[in-house]
Order: sequence, then C-alpha cells, then structure tokens
Amino acid sequence: MTTFRTIRQAAAMGLMTEHYLRLLVAQGKCPGIYSGNRFLVNVEALAEQLDAESRQNVRTVTA
Repeated sequence: MTTFRTIRQAAAMGLMTEHYLRLLVAQGKCPGIYSGNRFLVNVEALAEQLDAESRQNVRTVTA
C-alpha cells in the first residue's frame, strides 16, 4: 500500500529537510499528488528515487 505524507511529515521521517522537499515539489521532481492545495509525498517512491540517484552517482564517481 502506498504511503502519502505531507511535506512536513515526510521531512520528519528523516529522508531530507522540509526545505529541500519543497524545492523538489516546486521543480516537479518530487513524487506525489496534490489534494486541494496540499502536496502529499509518495514516501515509497521518494525513497526509491533517492536510492536510484545514489546508485547512479556511485557508478559515475567510480567510473
């Protein structure tokens, strides 16, 4: 089951700061949906996205 959290709740989980999450939302790079005027972060998709980016960066650095 997909877990959606507000930006503040997602930041409290320790994945990244609230400020950085808001930047990602503004850039359209944060997985989630709008419910009214509130953005709900798809926590699992965000964790997968961060994991994939970190793996890609490791390959780039070691290559």
